Amino acid sequence: MNAFTIDSENNITVHATRKAARETGAGVFDTAEGFAELIGTDNTRLVGIWNSLTGVTPVKKFQSRAVAIRRIFAEVQKLAAPSPGSPAATPAPVTQATNERKATRKAAAEPKAGSKKETLLGLISRKDGASLEELMAALDWQKHSVRGFIATLGKTVKIESFKTAQGARTYKTAQQDQPQTES
Repeated sequence: MNAFTIDSENNITVHATRKAARETGAGVFDTAEGFAELIGTDNTRLVGIWNSLTGVTPVKKFQSRAVAIRRIFAEVQKLAAPSPGSPAATPAPVTQATNERKATRKAAAEPKAGSKKETLLGLISRKDGASLEELMAALDWQKHSVRGFIATLGKTVKIESFKTAQGARTYKTAQQDQPQTES
């Protein structure tokens, strides 16, 4: 288990073992509680430590001391994350449980029977698609809600938007180009 040291200038160092950390002579911690004990009651020091960390958004103060300790310790633990290619970084073998979780996520992406998503996809999958007014009536939503939902859905389903000759905004699912076969 990794251990950390912090010196008087708030420099935090990662060590492979607690023994190696103790040999440095600096304050040693391996838990958030241990970190809190080392820092004492100096809340301005917590802000200084946080703001000196790489990749964090600087703050002027924390909501509470407990929040500061928790956030700083979480960032410090990222320093100890295994590097790519190290034995600890190799992915876990795929198990039956992993496959079941993936299947559950995939099933969750499919629209549920009778859902607004299924209704909308059914309407816009028609040959001529569906007008904004038709979608509003079918979903019992206002224009902005239908457009927002279509924008969100458009991240996973290719949707075309166009105006008909009568000027009505219409949406339909984009057809995949089918290869032409010659007879």
